[in-house]
Order: sequence, then structure tokens, then C-alpha cells
Amino acid sequence: MEECIIKSPLGFTKIIGDVDGIASVTVLNSEEKITDIIPIELEDCVIQLHEYFEGSRKQFDLKLNPSGTDFQKKIWKLLEVIPYGKTTSYLDLSKQHGDVKAIRAVANANGKNPLWIIVPCHRVIGSDGSLTGYAGGLHRKKWLLEHESPYKQQSLF
Repeated sequence: MEECIIKSPLGFTKIIGDVDGIASVTVLNSEEKITDIIPIELEDCVIQLHEYFEGSRKQFDLKLNPSGTDFQKKIWKLLEVIPYGKTTSYLDLSKQHGDVKAIRAVANANGKNPLWIIVPCHRVIGSDGSLTGYAGGLHRKKWLLEHESPYKQQSLF
């Protein structure tokens, strides 16, 4: 597996993958050394993340290869179809899965998503509209949802 570390508006980001696809994209809570030479297998991911953060990319087109259980992978596939700028609830996600009683398992799979931003688990919120748990921190979830919002707040100052 190849890996690299890049800087994003939300912190240092570690990307891991190989010719079979991107296995992991994680935001780090510490300062890391930025990779000087990006491995060729990770170049598209780095480019597409930069485009996302600059606002010119709304959908990722990458070969993905995350590790997880069959259940987790099914939930992650459901996350991939949540449109840019939209949100869904954990309850709605469990309904899409076909078992409303699986809401805790769905939320757990959502929290284990290894592909930060690429598989948009940040677009899943509580049924009451609250910003519930997020592995990357609620401040990052809020930032991502505001970044994707079609309604931009104007600065008063």
C-alpha cells in the first residue's frame, strides 16, 4: 500500500491505497510532514480532494477499495448516493437499508467509514436535524456541510 499526507482546510489528511483503489482517507488531529512526492496510485485522489475543497468538484470519481464487513460496505454504498449539498438521517439510511430496527448498526457502520469525504458520512445527521457524532469532529462536519451548502452566509463585517 502506498500512502501520502496532504494539507487540507480541515487539517492534515492521510491517503492510503494502491492499484486496487483507495483504501483509506483520514483526517489527522496532529501536524504531520506533508508528502513531497505523491505516489502515482494516489494522484487522482489528491487532485480530486483539492478540487472538492476549492469548490469545483461535487462528486468523486475514484476506484475505492475499503476494508470492512459486507454490512459496512453496503451502508457505505448507500452513503455514496447522498447528493452533494443534501443530508439524510440515520433513520432514513436504515430505511434505505431495508431494516428500520438496524439504526444503531447503520450508525456504527457510518462511523467506521474509512473514506473521509469521499464516502460522505458527514451528510448523515440526526432525525431532528442535529449534527450528531462524527469521527472527524463535529467542527469538521459543520464545516463540510456549510462548504456544500447552496446557501452561503454573507459576512456582515
